[in-house]
Amino acid sequence: MSGSISPLAPTHVPELPPIDGVTLATGAAGIKYPNRTDVVLALLAPGTTTAGVLTRSKCPSAPVDWCREKLKSGKARALVVNSGNANAFTGRTGRAATALTAKLAAEAANCSTSEVLLASTGVIGEPLPATKFADVMGDLARSAQPDIWIDAAKAIMTTDTFPKVATATAKLGSATVVINGIAKGAGMIAPDMATMLSFVFTDAPLSATALQGLLKAAVADTFNAVTVDGDTSTSDTLLAFATGAAAERGAPRISRAADPRLRGFAKAFQSVLASLAEQVARDGEGARKLVEIIVEGAASQASARKIARSIANSPLVKTAIAGEDANWGRVVMAVGKAGEPADRDKLSIWFGGIRVAQRGARDPNYDEAAVSAVMKKPEITLKVALGMGKGRDRILTCDLTKEYVAINGDYRS
Repeated sequence: MSGSISPLAPTHVPELPPIDGVTLATGAAGIKYPNRTDVVLALLAPGTTTAGVLTRSKCPSAPVDWCREKLKSGKARALVVNSGNANAFTGRTGRAATALTAKLAAEAANCSTSEVLLASTGVIGEPLPATKFADVMGDLARSAQPDIWIDAAKAIMTTDTFPKVATATAKLGSATVVINGIAKGAGMIAPDMATMLSFVFTDAPLSATALQGLLKAAVADTFNAVTVDGDTSTSDTLLAFATGAAAERGAPRISRAADPRLRGFAKAFQSVLASLAEQVARDGEGARKLVEIIVEGAASQASARKIARSIANSPLVKTAIAGEDANWGRVVMAVGKAGEPADRDKLSIWFGGIRVAQRGARDPNYDEAAVSAVMKKPEITLKVALGMGKGRDRILTCDLTKEYVAINGDYRS
């Protein structure tokens, strides 16, 4: 956790209402630091369905492996999340730690270990002292409450400077259902089918299949359209849970993501993920600028995504933005290296709505003072038009500052 809050932090923090069938508790297990809240237990009502998307890293953490296996059942009764230690690159010891954590949680929640999902965040390569959970798990289960969402979001923070929460409601049949989400992430952010850690809960009665379909569709333009530093974590985990409690209030049971009755819910669900993903970009380590990269006129949407990611992940582009320099030459470089169809002489570039380059050269009406004023703003849109087709996409990122180096240079100490 950083000592100062990001200047890009949201000015309004929503109040998350209780969700029938979900209770939460936080505690201090002493995983890395003494006397610091570092573990969350979520207890889920019987019948809760679950879905998830996980990192595509070839070096996944032990909890990711655990979730990948347990998600096959589509059922969950408990979730344990810890900060301070990622339990990644920990070999047999890491696998034993997941088994012990799940056993302790299952005993506390009175369920099977197959119904326990796990996530860990923090330092890679250090053994997770899971025995410390034994001292707190029972108390967590006994003290779980339905309305401590902010506390839960704080407990999973590492280098984050503010807790990330979002909420929405939607009509499903005759019932109003609730969707709440929490997330953490500030560095090692370049998701690939997930984000750092995020957990979304609803009382809608959705099958695991429907929930998985919704999650996969919603993640594409939210968490998978965010990058802070181009590094995909070993621990990326996004889990969703549906308790089904709203069925008692008239919500129909939904078995397919394509069910037309889910349209309003799907929109609200995506809005929660979009808010959490933007908060991750806003909290990029050392960030002072939130940057939206828009690429249009590409050969395809996939091509636009690759070019946008090339720009967003370029250290030279990001440091120029940190220095409030509209250095379009670095944008040209990032477009050219992406390996996608592009034509230098068709390329146009805008910073904050001001065109700085057109048809392969500086715009003839370029105004240094106007562009400099745009670059001083905390939120900047950088747009590239390729003139190659109709493909369009966008990605959120942030600038790269000296503070990023300072945070990551000292991370293990």
